[in-house]
Amino acid sequence: MKKTGYTQIDRTILRLALPAIASNITVPLLGLCDTAITGHLGSGIFLAAVAAGGTIFNVILWLCGFLRMGTTGLTAEAYGSRNPERCKTVFWRAVSMAFLLGIVIVAVRNPLLQLFLGIIDPSAEVTDAASMYFRICVWGIPPLLVTLSINGWFIGMQDTVRPMAISVAMNILNISASIIAVYVFNAGFAGVAFGTLAANWTGLFLAIGIVASYSRKVPLTPDFRQIIKGGGFGKFFRVSSDLFLRSACIMGVSLSVTAIGARMGDMTMAVNTVMLQFFLFFSYFMDGFSFAGEALIGKNAGALDFNSLRHVGRRLLHWSAFMAMAFLIVYTFGSSLITDMITDVENVREGVWSMRFFIWLLPPVAVWAFIYDGFFIGLTATRRMFLTTLTAIISFATVLTIGMHDRSFGNYPAYGNIILWSAFLTFLGVRGIGLAIQFPGIIRKMEKNKKIH
Repeated sequence: MKKTGYTQIDRTILRLALPAIASNITVPLLGLCDTAITGHLGSGIFLAAVAAGGTIFNVILWLCGFLRMGTTGLTAEAYGSRNPERCKTVFWRAVSMAFLLGIVIVAVRNPLLQLFLGIIDPSAEVTDAASMYFRICVWGIPPLLVTLSINGWFIGMQDTVRPMAISVAMNILNISASIIAVYVFNAGFAGVAFGTLAANWTGLFLAIGIVASYSRKVPLTPDFRQIIKGGGFGKFFRVSSDLFLRSACIMGVSLSVTAIGARMGDMTMAVNTVMLQFFLFFSYFMDGFSFAGEALIGKNAGALDFNSLRHVGRRLLHWSAFMAMAFLIVYTFGSSLITDMITDVENVREGVWSMRFFIWLLPPVAVWAFIYDGFFIGLTATRRMFLTTLTAIISFATVLTIGMHDRSFGNYPAYGNIILWSAFLTFLGVRGIGLAIQFPGIIRKMEKNKKIH
């Protein structure tokens, strides 16, 4: 009987994780297509511009990721407690916040653009093209944020197939619309941006259609009095603000790795760009299991079923360990081949090879931060996530400070890059270990509160 229970849990985990992984894998294909289209427009300026404009766009979306994560955790909790009214309230609060935030971003688009361009500091030609790209794409942020919230709500409702369908459809639409705009309507570089804009709005209408179909099973007629004055409003904003600050911290570390690598020279920056692809590829798979953790942990927490919660948690940890081991094997024996597929520049290949030990360490070190993030989002223990991330940032800065004492990044690029990646892995490790240490205590506290009430 025990074996059957474990099998069923594993099937449920894979049912949630695999569609999310499939959705994630389509993301780099979209970026590759945009790069390919832009790369055939006759000027390298357009490639640089789509990189700069895309970076601004992605930073904004990353910072707004709390809309998806917070919605998932709160919805899963409501779903587990068998409270359809709360599920509906979370849906409309998330959608409303996403739309309003999108409108605010559009309203302040020019100051945002100037801020990020000042940080990136591209040439005048690239600045003009990137500005045009961003000013077109920014009108697609409101529908994109609403779609992000809708996807988060579906994951909380234990459904990752519909979010996958929406994401894959949007990426296909984006690629198709960009090709048509550039090559059929001769819109040039602007056509790439208009393709993204069209896909975002079309994706929203698709998401609304899927929600309308789903509402036959779960009524979603809005009750504005409940949305504004109903219970849990304070928790909704607390969770959202905690996740926003956590995302800002992680983004700060990511930008620091890029910026510090750039100070060590173009070759080191190129090496780090390749190495980060190994991290991103691993993240596409681990995010799928993290999403499953958000949904299942949140569902069992809402139902106050702590035995099942622990059971699910153990199986998710087993799957995570399996994924880390699989990627460790692939990276240990295949990192050279993967690097050759990414770049044919011999100096970059040699630089990546000299840093291969850090590539091997990425899966076993980073895996715990990914999966425990999913656990804590499911528990809506977002304040602890934020504080743990702050602690990890302090560790990151400490390793950099001690390692680079009396040395210059630019004068010792090889040594500096070893310290930089040591600091980055320390950041990932401290996040994962810190969350893992706290997790059992949170469950015990929730059980104690259940007995009191």
